[in-house]
Amino acid sequence: MDYLTFKERMFPLGCFHVRQVLLWEEDFDRNNLTRWCRRGLLEKLRNQYYAFPEYRRAPDFARYVANRIYAPSYISLHSALSFYGMIPEEVVQQTSVTTLKTATFKNSFGTFDYQNVKIPLFFGYEPKMAKDGRGVLIATPEKALLDLLYLNPFYNTEQDMEDLRLDEDYMQNDLNMQRLAGYLERFGSKALDRRIGRLLKVYEL
Repeated sequence: MDYLTFKERMFPLGCFHVRQVLLWEEDFDRNNLTRWCRRGLLEKLRNQYYAFPEYRRAPDFARYVANRIYAPSYISLHSALSFYGMIPEEVVQQTSVTTLKTATFKNSFGTFDYQNVKIPLFFGYEPKMAKDGRGVLIATPEKALLDLLYLNPFYNTEQDMEDLRLDEDYMQNDLNMQRLAGYLERFGSKALDRRIGRLLKVYEL
């Protein structure tokens, strides 16, 4: 199979798994993928996952990659807070929550970090439309905060909460306190209860 035929078929997928190629062409020679990567025509994202280099210029594509290459997962913590404009920093690394084991992958599209939670805590996310029109699973703002403080217990004191530099207007006007309380109850963690209490005190909620 020639590269142009392959690209015409696979390019709309954005990033793809080898299985998807084999569903289309069961006799496909996987050595082609290695050769095309060497020539810069393809990018390897992780074992058996690939994308076309043109997508490096696509807005929000790294978020789509984060969802695809390690599933089930959803974007959370600082990455989600940045998406909602709740922190001033632009986050380069994509941080996600998964029920799989903790893992990190690095490729030309960025660094993709995955933190493990138990299955009962894998909730509080929803599909969002990325700038390129692809759907991406992202934690709600309330779940992103809870994931952050649950998975990073070194955020503990009131000073630590101030150092998060959360957008005060968002915290005062947009944070869904009812949803936050409901999600917090599902965690069943007294330590997290205390940390959230300090967070709410700092932001006068």
